[in-house]
Amino acid sequence: MKEIILIKNGELALKGMNRCNFEEILIKNIKQKISQLGNVSIRKAQSTIYIEPLDSDFDFEEALDRISCVFGIAAFSRAAVCEKDIDDISKKAVEYLKEQLSNVKTFKVESKRADKRFPLTSPEISKEIGGCLLATYPHLKVDVHNPDIVVNIEVRDYAAYIRAGQLHGAGGLPVGTAGKAAILISGGIDSPVAAYTMAKRGLLLDAIHFASPPYTSPRAEMKVRKLLSKVARYSGRIRLAIVPFTEIQDEIGKNCPEDYFTLIMRRMMMRISEKIANDTGNLALITGESLGQVASQTLPALVTTDYVVNMPVLRPLIGMDKEEIIKISRQIDAFETSILPYEDCCTVFTPKHPKTRPTLQSCVEAEANLDIDALIEKAIKETAFSFID
Repeated sequence: MKEIILIKNGELALKGMNRCNFEEILIKNIKQKISQLGNVSIRKAQSTIYIEPLDSDFDFEEALDRISCVFGIAAFSRAAVCEKDIDDISKKAVEYLKEQLSNVKTFKVESKRADKRFPLTSPEISKEIGGCLLATYPHLKVDVHNPDIVVNIEVRDYAAYIRAGQLHGAGGLPVGTAGKAAILISGGIDSPVAAYTMAKRGLLLDAIHFASPPYTSPRAEMKVRKLLSKVARYSGRIRLAIVPFTEIQDEIGKNCPEDYFTLIMRRMMMRISEKIANDTGNLALITGESLGQVASQTLPALVTTDYVVNMPVLRPLIGMDKEEIIKISRQIDAFETSILPYEDCCTVFTPKHPKTRPTLQSCVEAEANLDIDALIEKAIKETAFSFID
């Protein structure tokens, strides 16, 4: 029996004149995800994307798993293809749904007749298929309010389709429809969640990580790469910039007041990140900061760090509490990696009594003894780039 995958693209239906552009990018993203599984034909019609495998050994389960991580999809499911004939639909429904119906007690049939030339109305289709299933599987009962399973029949322009329920998609917008931004990625819980959240709104991602050997170990960098691979499952390939930060931190330690260490490090990171982002075609920076979570994330502290850049800084977690962030971290399978005990450069140099209410002037004075331009130029020159899939 011929099977396909049906994809519903919920939010894209609201895009009006730009809808086709969003759908084309979504189809491209789907192709990239499943291209290694075999040849497929993909077409779109009536807010639905149809994926038809062209190889007999196509791995449906793996394809569904990969599709579940593609942003822009509201729901998806496997479906059997039928002729637009009620007898063929009935026969194939009995055969196709055998395994699923054998494990439930109640069901209902929902039908949609998109092709109005089909001789039966939607209620008549449901009645015919429901009666056929009841006659074949006498253990079943109809429950229109709270069934164990919903059988869906769709009669469309090219064919009819049978499916039993559908899976929830990742939602959001297709990656690549909203431009590109660079995430400042640490090894903690927050920044991978921030990256995932912004990719869900259609952003392509680059990533920037600051490494401070020997204060941080190679395992800390490996941890960051693993976290980005978790995000890349949803966002697609990520270009990672590893910025050497040891010399900058040493200079801050020798020349700046201790209570300003974190703020000045953040200001240096923002300056460097903006230059890298500009050079690599990014339109904004992304951070994982949540208002008031730590001393460097008070409103006065955030103002002083933003002041050194002209590029927009996106903070998708700014209003979330830690439990909300952890929930998403677990959802994307990043939490267990995030809590591995490999410190990043910020945690290594945390002052005992960090400044929580800095002013712009006090920050400028605190970093006055640094040769900021020279430090930034050297760090960028020594930055290494790679890709995370």
